[in-house]
Amino acid sequence: MSKPRILVARAIFPDIVDRLREHFDVEANPDDVIWTPQELAARLADKDGVLTTGSQRIDGALLSAAPRLKICANMAVGYNNFDVDAMTAAGVQGTNTPDVLTETTADFGFALLMATARRMTESEHYLRAGKWTKWSYDMFAGSDIHGSTLGIIGMGRIGQGIAKRGAHGFGMKVIYHNRSRLSPALEAECKATYVGKEELLRTADHVVLVVPYTAASHHTIGAAELALMKPTATLVNIARGGIVDDAALAVALRERRIAAAGLDVFEGEPSVHPDLLTVPNVVLTPHIASATVPTRRAMANLAADNLIAFFDGRGPLTPVNQPSTLR
Repeated sequence: MSKPRILVARAIFPDIVDRLREHFDVEANPDDVIWTPQELAARLADKDGVLTTGSQRIDGALLSAAPRLKICANMAVGYNNFDVDAMTAAGVQGTNTPDVLTETTADFGFALLMATARRMTESEHYLRAGKWTKWSYDMFAGSDIHGSTLGIIGMGRIGQGIAKRGAHGFGMKVIYHNRSRLSPALEAECKATYVGKEELLRTADHVVLVVPYTAASHHTIGAAELALMKPTATLVNIARGGIVDDAALAVALRERRIAAAGLDVFEGEPSVHPDLLTVPNVVLTPHIASATVPTRRAMANLAADNLIAFFDGRGPLTPVNQPSTLR
């Protein structure tokens, strides 16, 4: 009996590709070429499954061009690259990689918060440019983290991880806004208080965004929301590009309506809004919140595990949809 045919759409760890080859006929992409939608569809025309990353859009048009495709295993916890409704209607399973990146991403979110509040990138650029010639009392004076108010929008696993770091590690007062309120036990564990979105924006010294991207969450933070924040406040986005109106944020930063921002994700990434590159009070990183070797290996292995379990007949381990019938 022939093995199912699998496409690995981006370069991943070679030993994990070898693991997949034990179960599947694999077409890999070791050169890490970014295929156009048409090129991706052509490669998927004879495939039964695909291991994707966030850069491959799976939508109705692609599914029509790939009639054998039965499962898309995303190597990410987010899956806004999936048109889930189209996949479900077509009988195609989708999976993601939750849990394995929670703590690593929470670590990075807090690191980005600290770098933003303490103006680390701005001061490093100053030093590298040879401008540091003397000490002064207000040189790159930023804002405190300990004892300040941390506002988290999006209180899933990662948001809870950031809350715990702030409350237990830095004595921060934690407030949060979420689509639904946490249980009293989880609120107590995170030392977090539920508030409305506007109250959070008006009150928090540091706002961290950890919401999934959907049409409803597009531009959760725009000009109106930025206007509610304190002029001394910082904003950190480790969620997805499109959660923040990057153009409006660049204006707010330039005009010092807020003190600073830290961004790991961007609208239209890997492109970055050019205005964000010209303001000094922003820390920019290239979507690396989960980028440690152990975590990225765990993500790749979980995506592989989903493919193996699906074709073994055990069903997906971490499904994102429940098609009534499968192809």
